[in-house]
Amino acid sequence: MEIGLIGLGKMGLNMALNLKDNEVKVSGFDISEDARKEAKDENIDVHSSLEELLDSFDKKRVLMLSLPAGDITNSTVKELCSKLSPGDIIIEAGNSNFHESVANYELTKEHGIGFLDCGTSGGMEGARYGACLMIGGEKEVFDQVEYLFEKLAIEKGYLYTGKPGSGHYLKMVHNGIEYGMMQAIGEGFDLLHASDYDFDLEQVASVFNHGSVIRSWLIELLQQSFQEDPKLTGIEGVANASGEGQWTVEEALRLSIPVPVIATSLFARNSSKIDDSFTMKTVATLRNQFGGHAIVKQED
Repeated sequence: MEIGLIGLGKMGLNMALNLKDNEVKVSGFDISEDARKEAKDENIDVHSSLEELLDSFDKKRVLMLSLPAGDITNSTVKELCSKLSPGDIIIEAGNSNFHESVANYELTKEHGIGFLDCGTSGGMEGARYGACLMIGGEKEVFDQVEYLFEKLAIEKGYLYTGKPGSGHYLKMVHNGIEYGMMQAIGEGFDLLHASDYDFDLEQVASVFNHGSVIRSWLIELLQQSFQEDPKLTGIEGVANASGEGQWTVEEALRLSIPVPVIATSLFARNSSKIDDSFTMKTVATLRNQFGGHAIVKQED
């Protein structure tokens, strides 16, 4: 078993380590010298150029991309089309717009290259110890590399979703749901924070996570945040939107499906840039906990 991983950032490096632990031969490349050094320090076989990575394969090349959605991913797929051979496979494991994933599938198809769009959930911890994966593409291509998803995913944590684009479509909706859930949690804890009662928010998060209807990994992560900063005074209430929430709302408009909670949570993130609320502090710290997304630190 052999795979090349392009993109050794927060998610990519953790996936590389996960696969390595599961006896998959992993080699990698990143344009960042710092990322390459960190991966090399973790005993990942790292190459200094894309060409060197591709030349390292003894036989058929299977490449997993863990890159930011948009131009970087799309230009990398285009470049690979000029360097790979028919029968090679690209697994796009970032969280791209499904329209762009379909376009990348069509481009690779012209060159005889297999392409799978793989929505990846579970944050950095999932990438390292067992991810949740949603994979779209031709079934014949999926069957050839299913063993990789078995190794990378948590038990029962991967799903072949159907035709090209469906994996990233499912992940888009997943993230839209996530937006709404985090917004509700943030608003609830904002109310507790502002109330006349002296709640210990870490203890509240703990008791919520022991038998309550809303127990969840998000509540667990929030408890960890309150352990580190009981009033979240160290961060500003700014929570960026990485794209999936907007795409979900746009798709809902196309299909005339009402999604008021997801839409409102998206608008709340936009408004967070001008309103430093405890709600958005909560959302910001949750995003940082599970995905390593940047937070804006409160100035002294």
